[in-house]
Amino acid sequence: MDVAVDTQSSTGLYFDEFEIGQSWKTPARTITEADVVLFAGFSGDFNPLHTDEEFSKQTQFGGRIFHGPGVFAVATGLESRLGIKEGTAIAFLGMTWSLKGPVRIGDTIRVEQTVAAKKASSSKPDRGIVTFDVSVVNQKGEVCQDGQWVVMFKRAG
Repeated sequence: MDVAVDTQSSTGLYFDEFEIGQSWKTPARTITEADVVLFAGFSGDFNPLHTDEEFSKQTQFGGRIFHGPGVFAVATGLESRLGIKEGTAIAFLGMTWSLKGPVRIGDTIRVEQTVAAKKASSSKPDRGIVTFDVSVVNQKGEVCQDGQWVVMFKRAG
């Protein structure tokens, strides 16, 4: 079931409001040259696969690609635009994550997210843990990265 979220006025969802199978799609964002340059500078990762067009043309990718961790960082930003964690998420607890394919300069990516599991805390009744299946999908519908994100949320009341 897809859920429409008004990103302008939405407040976060509480643990009790999540349902297994509930899903969302974020707005999309195009990866730019500036993203590659900024991420290289911020992270210190100047691997020629990302920063040297002539070198990267000789690789299996045939040109420069965006840093894998940069894609993940953009995905967290896109997902935050849904507003479902606004004021109700307590902590990001962990993830499993796989890089399936490259994200190139000019690719437009979005995040697709589904509630996979939820578990109320037995020791702290004011919170619970939600596990999300998360995919980063490009403009061609190809999954570039995916995995699970585990987040602790407040309970209502």
